Amino acid sequence: MKFFLVLIVLWLFVRYVLPLVLRFAVKHLLKKQAQKFGQHYGANPFANPSQTSARPSHTPTGEVQVEYVPPRAKPPRPREFNGGEYVDFEEVK
Repeated sequence: MKFFLVLIVLWLFVRYVLPLVLRFAVKHLLKKQAQKFGQHYGANPFANPSQTSARPSHTPTGEVQVEYVPPRAKPPRPREFNGGEYVDFEEVK
């Protein structure tokens, strides 16, 4: 009887208490890592985007401002084919 009581208590703990504890621990760990990321790279992914604008936008409504245009890569030039040696194929039986 004592064995079944312990088994039920363990099952209830694993079923109801452990998920709450794990959820809290993971949430705390993620916030801590996000703060480290923010200190290192200067951004906080959990911050409200309206509060973290780096600079005010000076573009009128409806216009797009592009700050960086990557350089265009030149398409690779195909190599000139100087021809090759023709080999006559004969089927050997």
